[in-house]
Amino acid sequence: MLDNELIDMVKQIQLVRSESNNVEIKAANKGCPKVRDSLSSFSNQSGGGVIIFGVDENDGYEVCGVYDTADLMKKVEAQCKEMTPVIRPLFSVASIDGKTVVSAEIQEIDNTDKPCFYSGVGRLKGSYVRSGDADRLMTEYEVYSYEAFKKSIHDELRICERAFTKDIQTNAFKLYFDLLKSKKPNLAELSNEEICRLQGFTDEGKPTLTGIMLFSNYPQAFFPQLCITAVSVPGTEISSTASVGERFIDNQRIDGTLVQMLNDALVFVRKNMKTATIIDPNTGKRTDKTEYPVIAIRELILNALIHRDYSIHTDTTPITIKMFSNRFEIENPGGLYGRMTLDRLGKVSADTRNPKIAGAMEILGETENRYSGIPTIINAMEESGLPAPKFESDRGVFKVTLYNSAAESVPIDDIETEILEFCKTPRSRNEIAEFFNGRMTIAYVMERYVKPMIASGRLIMTIPEKPKSKYQKFLAR
Repeated sequence: MLDNELIDMVKQIQLVRSESNNVEIKAANKGCPKVRDSLSSFSNQSGGGVIIFGVDENDGYEVCGVYDTADLMKKVEAQCKEMTPVIRPLFSVASIDGKTVVSAEIQEIDNTDKPCFYSGVGRLKGSYVRSGDADRLMTEYEVYSYEAFKKSIHDELRICERAFTKDIQTNAFKLYFDLLKSKKPNLAELSNEEICRLQGFTDEGKPTLTGIMLFSNYPQAFFPQLCITAVSVPGTEISSTASVGERFIDNQRIDGTLVQMLNDALVFVRKNMKTATIIDPNTGKRTDKTEYPVIAIRELILNALIHRDYSIHTDTTPITIKMFSNRFEIENPGGLYGRMTLDRLGKVSADTRNPKIAGAMEILGETENRYSGIPTIINAMEESGLPAPKFESDRGVFKVTLYNSAAESVPIDDIETEILEFCKTPRSRNEIAEFFNGRMTIAYVMERYVKPMIASGRLIMTIPEKPKSKYQKFLAR
């Protein structure tokens, strides 16, 4: 970081009188503060972060200067060496009004190395994530999700102790074996018992979660919440009611095997979404156009069933489908898995959380298992003239939203209200981009909404003298 960039960051902090999700400030005028929590959270979050020493939050964000530059950097480096993995900070020094401020840039570590934690207390007590302008201790599940990826723990293969092999020897089981042996002749010579073990349906003579969810007559007898809950509501929020007062237009718990849930959930959505009949004026041919492309809906449900987290941390949480007057939402337990990030979604091959389930669904003809699901969803929405899907993910949940009208048809006032509410805390261009991910591009948001709102005085820039600064943020007045 250049001297003037550090000075600009300090000015920005003083202007908004607040830290942010990627900036932490410490006074450090009387000694080196403990920063292990921030070292952990910045290392674990997308994009990393910066710790600035020499600014006192308790004194109105005034520059107080650091006690001793060399000693401060030495002691911060010592704390970095107490982390697992060891952190390599990048220091910068600047002078403001004759006082020295120091910054330590902390880079995000690779997902295969996460979580970064303080070695003195261990993973569960020393792993942090950034939440707003504060460091939050990771939940046990957040820590586990990283460990599961690193150690190749596949929870789809955990044994169901209450079940017996007879519980999966059903018609669905026989259909699968017929299809498998026709598609993979090299397995035809093996016994069913050997195939079950190789395909992950049994282990040590007991059915696994995969076997139960694929073949049991009623999987929810063993895993009650591994189901789908689906609701259709009359308005844009769950609390909305129709003219006669009903809260839900439709409300259904969908259970059964993975294939049964896929089909029944698709029936639910088709039943509850609008269908327009379009008549060609030249030929008189009638064509039905659904509110959302059916192929996109099917892929979303399929992805949720195949890629959800099946660990003990999440197996009490169902997949949820919510249909509103303006959008469709589907949410499954478990954020993006492994090294996948939102910006790479659909562009590169993904690590697979449940490879045995994915493979079995391919044999059953329900999926191609070629990482084509996300591109199919995006293309289907584009071909239907609808906004791109909005993807959201954290360590606990993955959510996709489809909108049933073009972004331009959303009232400008509504978009501006969303921006003003979001920018009550200073937000960068990238943060605004993530907030509107999938609905419209950041360039479109900036030109159509942000710049006019700055001109009208409803938004202000935190570094007005440098509008294009990469540290620029926008704040609602």
